Amino acid sequence: MAAAQPVWLANGRAATQGTCPVCGTKITRLGETPAHAALPKPEAPAAPRPPRPRGAAAGPAPEEISAPLTGPVEAYCVKCKALRPMADGQAVFMANGRPAARGRCPDCGTALFKIGATPDHAGLPTPTVDRRRRKTAAQPAGHRAAGANAAKPLAQGSSDASERRTGRLVIVESPAKARTVGRFLGRGYTVKASVGHVRDLLRSQLSVDIENNFQPTYRVPNDKRQTVKELTEEVRRAREVYLATDPDREGEAIAWHLVEATGIRPEQQRRVVFHEITREAVADAFAHPRQLNMSLVNAQQARRVLDRLVGYKVSPLLWERVRGRTSAGRVQSVALRLVVEREREIQAFVPEEYWSIHALLAQQHSRGQDPRPEFKARLVRVRGEEVNLKTEADTQAIVADLSTAHYLVTGVRVGERRRRPAAPFTTSTLQQEASRKLGYGARQTMRVAQQLYEGIPLEGGEAVGLITYMRTDSVTVSAQAQAEARAFIAQRYGEEFLPPTPPVYKTRAKGAQEAHEAIRPTSVLRTPESVAPYLSREQQRLYELIWMRFVASQMAPAVFDTVAADIAALPRRAYPTLTAEQAQALASALEAAEYLFRASGSRVRFPGFLTVYEEGRDDNGKPRGERSERSESGDADEPAPEEEEAEGWLPALTAGELLDLLRLLPEQHFTQPPPRYTEATLVKALEEYGIGRPSTYAPIMSTIQERGYVQLQDKRLVPTELGFIVNDQLVKHFPEVFDVGFTAQMEEALDSIAASERDWVEVVREFYEPFSQRLAEAERTMERAEVRDQPIGEACPECGHDLVIRLGRFGKFIACSNYPTCRYTRPLLAKTGATCPKCRQGELVERRSRRGRVFYGCERYPACDFSTWQRPLPTPCPACGGLLVQAGKERARCTACDRAFDLKRLEAEKSHA
Repeated sequence: MAAAQPVWLANGRAATQGTCPVCGTKITRLGETPAHAALPKPEAPAAPRPPRPRGAAAGPAPEEISAPLTGPVEAYCVKCKALRPMADGQAVFMANGRPAARGRCPDCGTALFKIGATPDHAGLPTPTVDRRRRKTAAQPAGHRAAGANAAKPLAQGSSDASERRTGRLVIVESPAKARTVGRFLGRGYTVKASVGHVRDLLRSQLSVDIENNFQPTYRVPNDKRQTVKELTEEVRRAREVYLATDPDREGEAIAWHLVEATGIRPEQQRRVVFHEITREAVADAFAHPRQLNMSLVNAQQARRVLDRLVGYKVSPLLWERVRGRTSAGRVQSVALRLVVEREREIQAFVPEEYWSIHALLAQQHSRGQDPRPEFKARLVRVRGEEVNLKTEADTQAIVADLSTAHYLVTGVRVGERRRRPAAPFTTSTLQQEASRKLGYGARQTMRVAQQLYEGIPLEGGEAVGLITYMRTDSVTVSAQAQAEARAFIAQRYGEEFLPPTPPVYKTRAKGAQEAHEAIRPTSVLRTPESVAPYLSREQQRLYELIWMRFVASQMAPAVFDTVAADIAALPRRAYPTLTAEQAQALASALEAAEYLFRASGSRVRFPGFLTVYEEGRDDNGKPRGERSERSESGDADEPAPEEEEAEGWLPALTAGELLDLLRLLPEQHFTQPPPRYTEATLVKALEEYGIGRPSTYAPIMSTIQERGYVQLQDKRLVPTELGFIVNDQLVKHFPEVFDVGFTAQMEEALDSIAASERDWVEVVREFYEPFSQRLAEAERTMERAEVRDQPIGEACPECGHDLVIRLGRFGKFIACSNYPTCRYTRPLLAKTGATCPKCRQGELVERRSRRGRVFYGCERYPACDFSTWQRPLPTPCPACGGLLVQAGKERARCTACDRAFDLKRLEAEKSHA
């Protein structure tokens, strides 16, 4: 701004005026600056007095009576969104004779008004009210009665309308939640559903005014207009409006949009939150309503504006330089980057050979037994150094030396290990465990969890929420829930399964807000078996998982007895003979054996929480979340490698004991590349990096797949060629924006807005200024990248050109490469390699039902109508040659003879053949 001058506007508000340095246009910016302190503040302009109507009664009219306020009076400022003490306050009377106070906001100058008598009204004369005028004011102009008994609409905003408002309106998001909450509240409450957001940014344009502090432009979508109209009518009839949307930023923003869209007045508003939909929780929430939290609203609004700026500025570049219908997202593109970089790690990985040596040993006193008790020991050190065998030649040289060696027990360590249970579920860990144990995707998990949260009709027909709010990053649990769980555990499992004090968990997720409780059953007394008759199969399986995890988290640790034995292999060249007496003396004197083996074992002494639940394992085979405590150090830690490998129990070994070698087991290995991400492990990575929040994980997983950037292969995320190209273009031209660390910092900035520590406009501006510079540079330098269509090796039946795989609006399909001259297309069918058992001609292919569920059918449909929900396997049944289908993670079942087989054994036999 050039020639800037501080001024006071006619309405008394502070502003700064100047001119544009480029074009000379006059510019005005509202807001007080330090320079205004030196300017005299003008008097607020007096409101013009309306003329007295004809026929009015003698005496002072209400608008003629006023007096300055001598005491403080607070009123709600619609500009500041908070209560403010009135400045220049006046005690006045309304047109209908009711007392009120009028003034202005001391911060922004907005007019304030509050109905109600003050001590200053006591000395004022009683006004004379013109009844004819009051009736005219209460009835809108142009109103014409439809009949003698027609209902008269209330004029919104009139004092008479507020007097005649009755009842209480409750607005929630979903119809299912509305039904459940409505049953709890009973008569006197009207519960309606907004069905999600009622306002959003315009889809046809950016809808963010960059020049005006990034102010968004919202509108009511066409499909929500009828809903908003109905809610507005309910709001006009209600004295109190309770906004009972979800207890997170998204829910707070939905409540604010409802206020703006339906005209809910400040005195009507009541914000209520509950983390579980039970009668007690709902009653407590309605007994303690609060105001809208604008910090949470602004945090969500900042996220929405940031995502819109990135999406609507970068996506057109991708349309022009890569392919149409592509898009970029502030967080989804970072998730894509993780998947692409992992795939490139796998592609660049070079396996390295290494060998291990195990020895099968037995005690000498068991020589007469058949079969002979044996145990396994692993070679851990050679000549004092860790084993590092790279080639078969090196391994065989050591095997030759070990085959004639004496095996001497040099030490035995007996100990105890405690394994603590995993914490109750958060959104992230629920999605991970549901993927590992149930095979559910992130979207399916959250859909089913939403149903359990909103309420399920149980015995008697009353719907009740079975779990607490499912979008949370907290692992804390209320004292009441812990007390109920401890009583249940003591009754069902015994007092010994209770820890001395209720366990306290702390989340290890980066940037966790911990604003809510962990995901848990609303009552541990609703056991999975008691509610199973009222749930669908997927609801029952997920509820059982949540219930078991929570109960186990409140139980005592599992206790294991551990034993580890060090065994020295003494070559014959150094020790030609070794008697029992010499072995006893050598065991205590031997400092470093040439070859050192180690055997370990463990057994459960006390099962503790394992009686109920054990967490699933990741690709490395280790349980996630559960921790171990070793009594020797007293420190909590992960299990040692030998403890993780321990199986069963060792015989009673003693130091100085000689053992018999039964067999040496040299084994070749190759280092393995890092595994591809699953939805569960990608969510885990995002959480560890601090990217995204509980409400965003499922949409991220869905978006990168729906855009065609990533596809699922055996439940693993594999980037497509389009995904590689889009990622490379974005990372090359916007390295900071789509950087993992930068995105995590933006999440922290959004959290600071929610905590009222930063202004949302400031955060958006800090992001946009360098982003706009990068955008301008990318528009000049981004090169075109061609996504090649993949030939399938077939000729088009109509024109003879090659058929290729293309990506369309609804996914991949097969089309003619001579498009648009030839418009031949057909669906792309994912083949399973299994022959149809009904017609014996076609191959079984993957299809989708109308609801999107995957099933498998004959490719000759409709000539052959065979179908199955379970995935067919290309290997025929070993017993009868029938069709094998996958039945769980580790089993296969024959559809003809109904026999079950182990999947790993089938795969091993197939590879051996």
